[in-house]
Amino acid sequence: METEVASSEKPHLPNRLGVKGWVWAGRYTLERYLYTLHRLTGLGLLLYVALHLGANGFRLGGEESWTSAIDFLTNPFGRVVEYLVMAAFAFHALNGGRLILQHLGYTLGKPKPPIYPYVDSMRRRRPLTWVMLAVIVALAIYILVEFVT
Repeated sequence: METEVASSEKPHLPNRLGVKGWVWAGRYTLERYLYTLHRLTGLGLLLYVALHLGANGFRLGGEESWTSAIDFLTNPFGRVVEYLVMAAFAFHALNGGRLILQHLGYTLGKPKPPIYPYVDSMRRRRPLTWVMLAVIVALAIYILVEFVT
């Protein structure tokens, strides 16, 4: 006895993009990429907090242990990681604020009549996204200048 497949089920399609599919998500909008980056920076900041607490544990090992840990963190690689953490924090904070405003509906504006061509709410929120990205770039450049000098 054969079982019929429901018409609502989609057949399994092969992944023809391969590794390219990890970074190219088809018709995803800018906001979708920002949301994904928001989640990644959140995980990165969580990892940083765990490593920071672990690094502070070197104080228990005495002055020599603490000095060697600080020397590792003040080398050029440590400075780059420190810059990336600060840039990730700036992005995560500002993008989180944008997401909160969008989820609460403050960026939707007045309702528009459903006249073709339809204007979706995502396009009406786009200016806030570009302003947030400009502020993030300005903060990243400022942080970089402060690190170099």
